Amino acid sequence: MIIVRSPLRVSLGGGGTDLSSYYEEHEGFLIAAAIDKYVYVNVTKPFIEGIFLKYSQLENVKKVEEVQHPIIRETLGLLNLKAPQIELTALADIPSGTGLGSSGSFTTALLKALYAHERRHLHPNELAELACHVEIDLLKEPIGKQDQYIAAIGGINCFTFEKNNKVTSTPLNIDTETMHELEDNLLLFFTGYSRNASDILKDQKEKSKSNDVDMLANLHFVKDLGLRSKIALESGDLQAFGELMQEHWENKKRRSVGMSNSKIDEWYDIAMRNGATGGKVVGAGGGGFLMFLANDRKKLKKTMADQGLQEIRFKFDFEGTKVLSAS
Repeated sequence: MIIVRSPLRVSLGGGGTDLSSYYEEHEGFLIAAAIDKYVYVNVTKPFIEGIFLKYSQLENVKKVEEVQHPIIRETLGLLNLKAPQIELTALADIPSGTGLGSSGSFTTALLKALYAHERRHLHPNELAELACHVEIDLLKEPIGKQDQYIAAIGGINCFTFEKNNKVTSTPLNIDTETMHELEDNLLLFFTGYSRNASDILKDQKEKSKSNDVDMLANLHFVKDLGLRSKIALESGDLQAFGELMQEHWENKKRRSVGMSNSKIDEWYDIAMRNGATGGKVVGAGGGGFLMFLANDRKKLKKTMADQGLQEIRFKFDFEGTKVLSAS
């Protein structure tokens, strides 16, 4: 039995510039942090032939091409199993569609588990690129590469997405005291909304590829905010980082009409008056989690609780996609 876990993530600056429609022409940059909320994949060999899947649904099929779950189908296809005899179970700490990169985390966990089941090793960068291949090349999802890379590698990393499709990662040069302060004061609140990120990202991709002036200007500005966020975090200036988060959110809302709604805007304004320095919706937008940097944690937590929003507490993960058990 193989058990693998892969971390979810939060974006700390530059999100959206990791789509090929942008970085192949302009180069992308962002900062992402893995967190200790996970997707788990369990792989074992059953006593009889067949493919047995347990996720939010149950599947029992004979052939790979009969699998309904697209990521599982394409991933099993990569391994070219002649006579499939495999049982796969997937669980997650946080529901999908909430902006924390669960799809990329699931794909990296699945690949890691299947390769471990076959007694094959994958380097984190190889794992990330293979996960991108499944989701972007095979399934044609209009998504970026940050989720797969931060899930595979873990930590708090700066990613550069080069025009030639190469991805380079460098750990954020943040001192321990600042990191702990950031970890203590970066708060996540669930909005109760879930959404399909592909719908929002498809619009961004199409506008970027058509050289839409407003979209490109927006993404250029987002990349600059990512670079400025790097400077703020590495210099220990969390006040400046929080203000950049707010600037990022105001700019991000102009990218798509589906990025926010009246209720999210209301909660955001309340938080900013009650202990938040800055914040944004994590991920592509439209729902999921509101993330704030607090200057008064106690006040902000109480205010959001009074609004009916559930806080999800977390710490940073520095292990990335990891085999927990192999027997």
